Amino acid sequence: MPQVITATSLAGLKLVASGKVRDVYETGDSLLIVATDRISAFDCILPQGIPGKGRVLTQMSLFWFDYLQVPNHLISASVDDYPTELQPHRDILEGRSMLVKRCRMEPVECVARGYVSGSGWKDYKATGTICGIPLPAGLQDSSRLPEPIFTPATKAETGHDENIPFATAARIIGEETAARLRQLTLDIYSRAAAHAETCGIILADTKFEFGWHDGQLLLADEALTPDSSRYWPRDTYSPGGPQKSFDKQFVRDYLETLTWDKTPPAPDLPAEVIEKTAEKYHEAYRLITGKIL
Repeated sequence: MPQVITATSLAGLKLVASGKVRDVYETGDSLLIVATDRISAFDCILPQGIPGKGRVLTQMSLFWFDYLQVPNHLISASVDDYPTELQPHRDILEGRSMLVKRCRMEPVECVARGYVSGSGWKDYKATGTICGIPLPAGLQDSSRLPEPIFTPATKAETGHDENIPFATAARIIGEETAARLRQLTLDIYSRAAAHAETCGIILADTKFEFGWHDGQLLLADEALTPDSSRYWPRDTYSPGGPQKSFDKQFVRDYLETLTWDKTPPAPDLPAEVIEKTAEKYHEAYRLITGKIL
């Protein structure tokens, strides 16, 4: 069983951000992103981590950065290349960290959807649209869309991101940038979905973050991980309801059986739920990359 890391404290380094999963440190002109094994559900971080999760997220992002060949923020994921002050922390950083360029991030989540699911399904049921985009009548939960759509969202510091129409995104970041992000997002999604299909996986939707470094627009943060994407097994796909997925489904399903009111503190997870969730993350990595962690 790999060591489970749910918190980091790297002596001599300034922690500049700590999210639901990642801790971000300042190192010179660059940033160090460390993916922990933390897991959240219903916007609450759970007491236990998922063994190997941070490594899966990091290695999957690295696979996609390499596969897509889209300009991105990665400098190196090899600790050998890291600055001297990071070397004492090799045991923690190996396999779960990335040294990246510091970017001025666009304040909009870039979401591509090829299927109706999650918040998109809720929007469609209520309005017949997703982010103001009219869709055919009669779609079911998890139906495939006629073509992928770009459905931006505002970034929430806490709680859920909020879906917004393209026009709202254009007002926030500018028409030209919004159009460019839409094109980039849909292009990356289509190429990634095509690869996933060859692996027996449906990439239902995914979200990206982009930022600017020295005048260049870069794909940043994570890329096409089970935390930022809905991956479904193709062989069990059946529209008309939620699908089996390669993510925290076991965690959510377990929590729904409790009387917990979905506010902190979150309840403990049983060993079986932790084990099954870890298996799903590793299975997604194996199927997408053809490798085993």
